Amino acid sequence: MERSSGKSRRFWGTCLTVVLLDVATKVTAERALMPRQLPHDVFGEVVRFTLVFNPGAAFGLNLGPLSRWIFLGLTLLALLILARLYRTSLASDTPRVLALGLVCGGAVGNLIDRIRSPIGVVDFIDVGIGEHRWPTFNVADMAVSTGALLLAWVLWSEDRQAGMPVVAPAAVTAPTSTSEPPPTPL
Repeated sequence: MERSSGKSRRFWGTCLTVVLLDVATKVTAERALMPRQLPHDVFGEVVRFTLVFNPGAAFGLNLGPLSRWIFLGLTLLALLILARLYRTSLASDTPRVLALGLVCGGAVGNLIDRIRSPIGVVDFIDVGIGEHRWPTFNVADMAVSTGALLLAWVLWSEDRQAGMPVVAPAAVTAPTSTSEPPPTPL
């Protein structure tokens, strides 16, 4: 049986890797992609690096001048919920632990930006074709999205297994000494 130290290593290793990659790529983007909003082609126009600062949340969701503080608070609340999910995870449940590590690492990466800068979270990965572009994102966003999808799949799988009816094995009857034949199964 695997000990919880393996669970801890997987979770913290994933979380820390995401945070370090996110911070490193954001620092690099801020230094290399000036001026802001000037696209730099990576793979033609399909993948570009374009430095933008997002004061809101995913997909440009903005709640006005208090967005920074509202989303900071919501992130802290989400991290508390994720911590509870982590504590209830089995050491052997690798997909769930990795999913939680990805989501937590991404949340912390964007939380660092919200704390350090009033202008918003650094986004720089710009994907699309022509004028049809996905909202600009970062490594933390990729980790949160990937981890959330994996976590949803894991939790859905757990619910399906918990909801499956338990089929009892057919009862075996011992031969009786009476002259009646044994009952036939229905």
